Amino acid sequence: MARKVTLYTAQWGDMPLETICSKAKEFGYDGLELACTENHLDIEKLSRSYCDNIKSALAKYGLELYTISNHTVGQCVCDRIDHRHQSVIPARIWGDGDPEGVRRRAAEEMIKIGEAAHLLGVKTVVGFTGSPIWHLLYSFPPVSAEEINAGFKEVAERFAPILDSYRKNDVRFALEVHPTEIAFDISSAQTLLEALDYHPAFGFNYDPSHMGYQGVDYVAFIETFADRIFHVHMKDVWWSDVPTRAGVFGGHLPFGHRDRFWDFRSMGRGKINFEAIIRALNRIDYQGPLSVEWEDNGMDREHGAAESLRFVKNVDFKPSTVAFDAAFEKK
Repeated sequence: MARKVTLYTAQWGDMPLETICSKAKEFGYDGLELACTENHLDIEKLSRSYCDNIKSALAKYGLELYTISNHTVGQCVCDRIDHRHQSVIPARIWGDGDPEGVRRRAAEEMIKIGEAAHLLGVKTVVGFTGSPIWHLLYSFPPVSAEEINAGFKEVAERFAPILDSYRKNDVRFALEVHPTEIAFDISSAQTLLEALDYHPAFGFNYDPSHMGYQGVDYVAFIETFADRIFHVHMKDVWWSDVPTRAGVFGGHLPFGHRDRFWDFRSMGRGKINFEAIIRALNRIDYQGPLSVEWEDNGMDREHGAAESLRFVKNVDFKPSTVAFDAAFEKK
């Protein structure tokens, strides 16, 4: 096996840290990607001793920590804030709900998360940025280039202090390219990098599941941003080969509904070509972990976590160190 395989804990946030550590060890994972939840990594409790206790809990089960993640707070840094955000962020960040106050407090929290990464000895924070222009995605009424450019500029301005702080702490931020984020495909990811002036602390969390059903070339994404792939989520997605009642935009139907065009699936049960991904990751010499983000509304999560680990270990391989026909060369 070429790389370590970790389990992302966001889908297990109802369990105490000790419990998910025990289960991850039982499944056979090498480590965890810790989500910033009350049970796993509570930023409000941040201190050196608190982080030492987290490291001790993982060490007890022989698990390693490579990455921490906070998607929901990051989403609020640049988003158009409304009542939906209140349900996914801590009350201290929501405050009185004034949008600019929420964005400011979210940015402050993201800086603290970088400090947590430093105390925990990890180099990468995975998360979202949100987007002030996602509502302009479908260009009718017509949307001007100036409006789109202003959105990218705003994200760059709001995230720059976070990235500067991360750089001082020798930590990197990895944006999960994803619908509702400022970067959701290759084109928008490139525009964001340019808006950020290629900040050295900024890169991507590669997750093919968010690109496959959109029709984005998810293997080309790896090759396009070879030096900016800071972390990798292993997550599968299925999409239909025939027209469905609800198309790519989902028809306001919940995940798991039979009429959807696409849905997340446990590893190996969707349509993502993971062998092509592994070969591309080998070409760019990605040495980081492969983190299983398990999401499948139709399957028990413990069954899914165990089978996903087996799938990843089977599909991952080291690149060759010799040409296969080298033995035929004449000396």
